[in-house]
Amino acid sequence: MDPCPYVRLTVGNLGLKTPVAAKPVRSAVHPSSSPFFCKIKVKNFSIQSAVVPYIASENGQFPEGNSPTAATFHLSKSDLDRLKGKSSLCSTSTPPHMTISVFSGRRGTTCGLNSGRLLGEVSVPLDLEAAESRAVIFHSGWINLGKETKRGAQFHLNVKAEPDPRFVFQFDGAPECSPQIFLVRGNVRQPVFTCKFSFRTAADRSQRSRSLPPEPRCGGRVWLSSFGSDRERSVKERKGWSITIHDLSGSPVAAASMVTPFVASPGSDRVSRSNPGCWLILRPGDGTWKPWGRLEAWRERGPADGLGYRFELIPDSAASAAAGGIVLTESTISCSRGGKFVIDLKNSSGNNGNGSTRSASSSAPSPICSPGSSGDFGYLLWPYCAPRGFVMSAVIAGEKSKSHPTVEVSVQQVNCTEDAAVHVALSAALDLSMDACRLFSQKLRKELCPPPPHDSPF
Repeated sequence: MDPCPYVRLTVGNLGLKTPVAAKPVRSAVHPSSSPFFCKIKVKNFSIQSAVVPYIASENGQFPEGNSPTAATFHLSKSDLDRLKGKSSLCSTSTPPHMTISVFSGRRGTTCGLNSGRLLGEVSVPLDLEAAESRAVIFHSGWINLGKETKRGAQFHLNVKAEPDPRFVFQFDGAPECSPQIFLVRGNVRQPVFTCKFSFRTAADRSQRSRSLPPEPRCGGRVWLSSFGSDRERSVKERKGWSITIHDLSGSPVAAASMVTPFVASPGSDRVSRSNPGCWLILRPGDGTWKPWGRLEAWRERGPADGLGYRFELIPDSAASAAAGGIVLTESTISCSRGGKFVIDLKNSSGNNGNGSTRSASSSAPSPICSPGSSGDFGYLLWPYCAPRGFVMSAVIAGEKSKSHPTVEVSVQQVNCTEDAAVHVALSAALDLSMDACRLFSQKLRKELCPPPPHDSPF
């Protein structure tokens, strides 16, 4: 499998010092007493904002140690071509640059006007040609803020870029239509997987439950449900959906199984956050299916009608599983417009553009072991080693749009076919959750409705 070139552009180590005299203090950085923030702009990308700590030491030295990443931009090949002026839609010869505007005051708006007073702007040129093949630091250190060079404010930042190649997979149709899945690189589309949607019967549930390990518990929560057997009541519910990912030889390499039905909460026609539906993401190993991740989904209330979700990684060993799962992401996607599901393990909590996201912690003892070795890239170490960096993303369509999920997976997460397939299965489960959380007053597409039972002639 050939990956697509991507570049990860990051901004960090922010700081501000001003000519205003201040008493020497023991600590150099005082983010709580520093009412400064900045807006970071790159052409054709959404503006990102971040708090700027105030450097109060007399010598103005930036403290050593790792600081949280303030902003991250993920640049695809087409993004790089547009920024460098090589796109057919862009013929400008102006070199790309990043603009950072620094403000004092609170972030946000008041009466429709931006809060904060502009202190100055800095511009950092970006040589993105070199960043496609190696890590590049565009700026690291202090820079004058604005045009004044004497006793003016100074701004500290670190701007760098590094290659971040990814595998890009695209469904040739909605997951419930059992489409092919292509590996995409530029204009080349190569079939690599097939996707099989089905409805589990009682016999299927019994057979699969026998192939799964015992159910570890944590804080009263059951990790591996009994596939809805206790909750199959005569109420509104959507249950029994299953997705199996096969390689081109026909061997199953990943699966997503709806283990807890999506049930309307009492007195309503929606799946609530207090009683979410749940998928188990599975991968093959030792002649059986092994749990890899757990996806919960529900329908958010309020003016921002959205699909809420939480994804947890299930540790590989029973001892680690007893200590609890690792929440990798928790956010919301608009039900009308759709959005992007992202797992990006940063140094600190961040926002993926659709809601709040929580990062994983690195506390488990050993890496996940891949059951096979059919790829040439990377190591499946997250979140146990180096818990930072891009893991995967998936573009999910809204309720009324045609669904053709596109999945990006970092090459560092793929060591074999199964590693890629579980991420594809996870994206299919999230896409199907958009339909599973549809209001129960609305009808589902025929592909999502179970076939009627066969009438017996006897």
